[in-house]
Amino acid sequence: MDEMSASGFPGRGVAGREAPGAAGAREGWRDLREWLACVESAGELHRIAAEVDTDEELAAITFLAARRERAPALLFERLRGDRLGARVLSNMLGSSVERYAIAVGLDPQLSLPAIIEATRSIMTARIAPVMVDAGDAPVNEVVQLGDDIDLTGLPAPRFWPGDGGRYIGTGDITFTRDPATGRVNAGVYRQMLHDARHVGLYCSPGKHGRLDREACWARGEPCEVVAAYGVDPVLFMVGAQSFSSRESELDVDGGIMGRPVELAPGAVGSLPIPARAEVVVEGLLHPGAMRPEGPLGEFTGYYGNPRSQQPVIEVRAVHYRRQPIVTAALMATYPSCEIGAYYAIMRSARILDDLDRIGVPGIRGAYSHPAAASGWGMVVVSVAQQYAGHVAQVLALAGQCPAAAYYTKWVIAVDDDVDPTDLNQVLWALSTRCDPATDLDVLRKTWSTGLDPSRFPPESRPYGSKVLIDACRPHQHLAQFPKSTRLRRSTYDRVAARWEEFGLAGSAPPVAAFEPEDLPAPATAPGTEHPPEPSSTRTSGAPKP
Repeated sequence: MDEMSASGFPGRGVAGREAPGAAGAREGWRDLREWLACVESAGELHRIAAEVDTDEELAAITFLAARRERAPALLFERLRGDRLGARVLSNMLGSSVERYAIAVGLDPQLSLPAIIEATRSIMTARIAPVMVDAGDAPVNEVVQLGDDIDLTGLPAPRFWPGDGGRYIGTGDITFTRDPATGRVNAGVYRQMLHDARHVGLYCSPGKHGRLDREACWARGEPCEVVAAYGVDPVLFMVGAQSFSSRESELDVDGGIMGRPVELAPGAVGSLPIPARAEVVVEGLLHPGAMRPEGPLGEFTGYYGNPRSQQPVIEVRAVHYRRQPIVTAALMATYPSCEIGAYYAIMRSARILDDLDRIGVPGIRGAYSHPAAASGWGMVVVSVAQQYAGHVAQVLALAGQCPAAAYYTKWVIAVDDDVDPTDLNQVLWALSTRCDPATDLDVLRKTWSTGLDPSRFPPESRPYGSKVLIDACRPHQHLAQFPKSTRLRRSTYDRVAARWEEFGLAGSAPPVAAFEPEDLPAPATAPGTEHPPEPSSTRTSGAPKP
C-alpha cells in the first residue's frame, strides 16, 4: 500500500503526536458495517424490518423516533420498490454522545466536558491516506460504467413534503481537488438525484468544494468529483468540519482512527475513491452545466435556499458493495437532526484549540449547543477573569476564530464557575450577571450562510451578525459583586460518600466550585446590631415573653 499526502501525492504518513484515546477506534472497526456491529452490541442500533417508503415515510419515522435525546441509530432493512437489497441508515449519530464516543474510541461514560477535552487530543494527529489495489476495495464489488449506470436503483429519500426532489446525498462525503495545489478536499454537501446519470450538487459560498469547482472552471476545465453515499461516521464527521485550505480532512480522519484511510484508484478519473465506502460515484462538473435544485429541509428547521440553478455532476462510474447501506442524514430541529452531538463536540474542541493558538489565557471550556441550529448558532465560553478587558477580548476572538466564525450568532462568556455545556447554568448566568444595557455588543457583516432564514432580503444572507454577550461578573466590581451560594467541599464529599445510604439513585452530581473551608462568618451590617439578652432569659426553643 502506498501512503498518500494531503495533496493526493505520495507522502510521509503520520504527522504530529499519536492521539490518545484513539486506540479504541483503531482496534474496533474499519468501516460502516463494522461500526454498526459495535453500536448494536452497545444497544445503540434499532433495525426496522417492516417495509418503509423512502418518500417522506422514512424521514417521518426518523424525526419522531429521534425526538428524545440519545435515540438509537435506525437501520431500514426493507425499502419499498428496492431492487438491490439496499438499506438506509438514519440517525447515525444524531444526539447520541455514546455513538460519537464509540466512533472515535473514547469512553462513552466520560462527562461531556471531558469528551470535548479528549476530542482536542485525538484531533491533533495527522495520518495520510494509503492507496490499495482496486481489487482489494470492498466498494468495487459492483462497478457500473457507461450505459449500465442507473442511480435510480439506489435509495434516494424525499425527506420533507416541500423538498425539491429526492436526495441521494445527505450523509455523504464529496472529494474535490484544488487545481493549483493538488490538495484533496472532503466535504459534506447535499446532492439531489436528477436522473439515472445526473446529480445536483449544492455547496455554500466559501466552502472548499465550491472554491475548487470555481478554480477549475476559471481554467476552462471541468471539476472532477467523487461522492460517497454510504460512509463511516468518522469520515462523515470530519467532512462536516472546517479545516485550513492547506489540510485534507482525510489526514484528520486517519489521525482520529489511528490508521490511514484506505483509498483506491477510480475507474474513470484521477481522484481516488474511498475503498471501504458503501456507494461511490465518479463524475464531472462541467462549466455552465446547471439544473434546478432544491429546496431541502435544512438543519435550521426551515427549507433552505429557494429552488435555483446549481451545478450538475455527470456521473461516469458507480461503485457499490452488495446490499449497500446508504447513510441518510435528516436535517431537522434538534434532537432529530443528524448534525447534533458530534458536531457540538467537535466544533467546541476546535474553538478551544483556536483560542489556545491565539494565546488567550484563562479559558476553561467552550460549547456549541446543538439545539442552537445544530451547534452553529451559539457558542458559550467559560473564562477565569484575569485583567480588565479580558472578557471583551475572549468574546471578540471566540466569535471570529476560524472554528466559530461561520454563522454563529450568539457568543456568550461566562465565569469559570459556570459549566458551558450545562444550559441551565448558562441561563442562570445570563439572568443574574448580564446587564443588557451595558453587556451586549454587535458585530456586523460577518460570515454567514444562505440557509439563515432570519436575513432579509435573501441576497444579503452571505453576511450575518453576531451578538457578544458578557454574562460574567463585572471585572471592575468583582469585590462588591454578591457572593453566589456554594457548598463547602468537605460537606459535598461527606454527602457524596453517603449517597447510596440516603437511597438516592446514581451518584452525587459533580460540582465545579466550592466555598472556601475557612470562610468567616458574615459581618453584621452597621446599625443592625442587637445587644445580647441576659443569659437567664435565653432558653433554647422557648418564645420570649
